[in-house]
Amino acid sequence: MPVEKTLDAAISDLWASMTSLENAIDMRIERQREAADVEGEVRRVHADRQRLAQELDQSEFRANRLEEVNREVSRRLVTAMETIRAVLDR
Repeated sequence: MPVEKTLDAAISDLWASMTSLENAIDMRIERQREAADVEGEVRRVHADRQRLAQELDQSEFRANRLEEVNREVSRRLVTAMETIRAVLDR
């Protein structure tokens, strides 16, 4: 084989290897960007979950408080009705 053909083949192989390396680097960078996007989305979902959990806790507290107030109002209404009946029965 002449030296020129061997040198041309080596240069061609080198260029092909360089192109493959550039493609691999580009793919790696793209995967890293995608991973960063996914991590950001996971952080946003986690923050939303924490916010929703806190809102749920507050809503449950308010619901319990309203239930207690409702029971007290009901008790007072029963007492008032009994008092009115007693007055009307006299």
